[in-house]
Amino acid sequence: MRHLFWLLFFVTISVASSVLHVSVQGAISPASVAHLQHAFSHANTTQASLMIIELDTPGGLLESTREMVQEITNAPLPVVVYVSPKGARAASAGTYLLYASHVAAMAPGTNVGAATPVSIGASQDAPPSTMEKKVLEDANAYLQSLAELRGRNSEWAQKAVKEGASISANTALELGVIDLVAEDIPTLLAVIHGTSVQLNATTTLTLDTADVLLERLEPDFKTAFLSVISNPTFAYLLMLLALYGIFFELLNPGAILPGVVGLISGLLALYAFNLLPFNYAGLALIGLGVALMIGEVFVAGFGIFGIAGIIAFSLGSVFLFDAQTLGNDISIPLIVAVALVSVAFFVYVTQMALSARSIKATTGTETLIGQEAKVVKITDDGYLVESHGELWTGKSHEPLILHQRVEITGFKGLKLTLKSIHLKE
Repeated sequence: MRHLFWLLFFVTISVASSVLHVSVQGAISPASVAHLQHAFSHANTTQASLMIIELDTPGGLLESTREMVQEITNAPLPVVVYVSPKGARAASAGTYLLYASHVAAMAPGTNVGAATPVSIGASQDAPPSTMEKKVLEDANAYLQSLAELRGRNSEWAQKAVKEGASISANTALELGVIDLVAEDIPTLLAVIHGTSVQLNATTTLTLDTADVLLERLEPDFKTAFLSVISNPTFAYLLMLLALYGIFFELLNPGAILPGVVGLISGLLALYAFNLLPFNYAGLALIGLGVALMIGEVFVAGFGIFGIAGIIAFSLGSVFLFDAQTLGNDISIPLIVAVALVSVAFFVYVTQMALSARSIKATTGTETLIGQEAKVVKITDDGYLVESHGELWTGKSHEPLILHQRVEITGFKGLKLTLKSIHLKE
């Protein structure tokens, strides 16, 4: 009997269903897609019976949103999208994810909506272009299709896309946008227990969440790396490291370290920009700013090139990314700080350049001007003179005699021009 008890115990443990808890926070990006794909792969490996996506997003990239929606709508297990914790939101891209889920839930004090797609660089005051109208209609049809698929409020979905409507959790429940409001995940699991969901056209499942093992899945290294890289602020910092690293390498050829850091940062920045949509006008302004700043160092324009370059660089930084498109943007204080540091740096470089111009030459033929020399030989085409232990050929407009003391007044090529000292007033 004892052996039978232990056998039944292990069988019970082995068949106990598990629920996978995945957190998606921040702007929707390629990193979010990678995280969700990893979650579905893990759920398949562990044979999880349900996935809960805890969502808090200001929006993000439309392409990444579509990829995530496809993962959810074609999932082999039921997916609950839960807008949580209190104060969280499912704005813009989050609305599509909520509509795509088998069970849509929100915590009290959360909101959903504002699903109007925004094109980067588009003016908010100008009338929409033909392309923008196409994007809007496409987004509207997309959310409408998800509403029909899950039997949710399609009328409000249209308002969310075309009017940017946004509503609270309780209002969303009243309008049939979501299925329930839950205080926390244990409450959520208790409420959805026994709920029937349509997994696909031929499969209906009844959720059993009474005694489940809740497993929280953390992002893997790839997802964490993509999350950092696809952050606009980090991408901007990588670009700065690349520009200043290469810049310092040009100022100090052979330093190696600034050039290596600049090269690696540049490659990472290019990868980040490949993931993120950016404004070409902003990038062009940044390029112009860099060119002017480099020109300041090599042309020495008394700070004009440097200041103009900093202004162009700062404006380009502001226009480079669009917060409405990406869900977040480069911090303005960061741009201001970079501009101030750049100003201080180029003031320092300009002062160094002006100081260098005022210093007399200490090497080369320029140092001979004004020096005394002694005629040691008279030649057919001039004189041979000695100055500081060195012999030089020279010419004079007046006749000179052997051993005469003369002054060096200039030079032409490698020949000195000489002047008798006794004629000097």
